[in-house]
Amino acid sequence: MQRLTIDLVSDVVCPWCYLGKARLELAIAEVQDEVGIDINWRPYRLNPDYPAEGVDQRQALEAKLGGAEAVARGHEMLTGLGREVGIAFDFDAIRIGPNTLDAHRLIHWAVTESREIQDRVVTLLFKANFEEGRNVGDHAVLLDIAEQAGLDRAVIGALLASDADKDTMLAEIDAAQNMGVNGVPFFIIDQQYALSGAQTPDVLANAFRDIARMKAEAMAGLN
Repeated sequence: MQRLTIDLVSDVVCPWCYLGKARLELAIAEVQDEVGIDINWRPYRLNPDYPAEGVDQRQALEAKLGGAEAVARGHEMLTGLGREVGIAFDFDAIRIGPNTLDAHRLIHWAVTESREIQDRVVTLLFKANFEEGRNVGDHAVLLDIAEQAGLDRAVIGALLASDADKDTMLAEIDAAQNMGVNGVPFFIIDQQYALSGAQTPDVLANAFRDIARMKAEAMAGLN
């Protein structure tokens, strides 16, 4: 069985990224007997200028998208798409639009334990923001998520209180943008192939099969 590595560039306040994650999991389940998939979560910030304390979510979205009606239409569409894959979007619950740099630091530290724990942290961050309306820029919320995912609360607390890995996260975001990533989710597969957007499970599954086949053929050609 071929294994593929996906570097998944995303932001935890991106609803399409949450949708993309759920669809990715369905695609992985579809090809699990054919292709092995490893996921590395990579940082991106949709709103890099937000202050540490965050902003009023509704005001910021209405300014960004062109008014309350546009926001309502977008939320209605996303709510329906989310329902199809088991996401209970509650956009009305989101009061604070957070700065996500510290959330990305937490995701970065989680992978030092395992990809499984990193994935758990990412899931909990998405759920906290989009289903529970919690401020994922708040250190207390991040510490609760870290502990729930199986990380050491005291260690994460000390790291969050420091500037540890801030430069690393910003450098990764810059590197992604220099590669041409200007929207998320963005899938980089085996550092060779790219898919942009919250693709449907069938599109993802077929891409994985095709890339695994090409990888097997290339390896056979070396022998």
